[in-house]
Amino acid sequence: MKKDKIIALFTRWHAVEPEPKGELDYTNPFTLLVAVVLSAQATDIGVNKATPALFAEADTPEKMVTIGEDRIRHHIKTIGLFNSKAKNVHKLSQILIEKHNSEVPQDRDTLITLPGVGRKTANVVLSMAFGIPTIAVDTHIFRVSNRTGLAKGKTVEKVEEKLEKVVPDQFKFHAHHWMILHGRYVCKARKPDCANCLIYDLCSFKSKTA
Repeated sequence: MKKDKIIALFTRWHAVEPEPKGELDYTNPFTLLVAVVLSAQATDIGVNKATPALFAEADTPEKMVTIGEDRIRHHIKTIGLFNSKAKNVHKLSQILIEKHNSEVPQDRDTLITLPGVGRKTANVVLSMAFGIPTIAVDTHIFRVSNRTGLAKGKTVEKVEEKLEKVVPDQFKFHAHHWMILHGRYVCKARKPDCANCLIYDLCSFKSKTA
């Protein structure tokens, strides 16, 4: 996609939703980190149903360690992979206490050393908790990037690398959320809603449904 189209694409998204927000519920950087870890291979809606009771008991690393892995598991049992996620949440809480003064690290390399935290999770936390412009490529962003021609790549890493280069600086902070929302509600995996697509004329997807 050429630069003028890229600018037009993000300008339209910005005009409709100037301040897009993530859909996970959280109260501080720690609860955001936990919520994003829990959201792997799960829906934000499902995570948001499970976390209010969990965060009411444990909204700091110390409290999370205190309630223990079994109690964490009890709260998140409706979320996929809850056994391994409970273990990761408990362990990462211990590490935050022991190595990071109970604070969530503000750099990607440190974040991805925590249990259950990959590059995508780290990027989401950096953006939403600390206001650091990053683009966390999930399945929605991967699909939108390739379909539209914005940033084509066969791997998540390649798409992220290209997006970092082509997304104009003035749009980079919100790009992640605009693309996720577009992929989640318009450019759906099985049946894209091209008839209601804001960027229909800019998109290079060969199988448009409209």
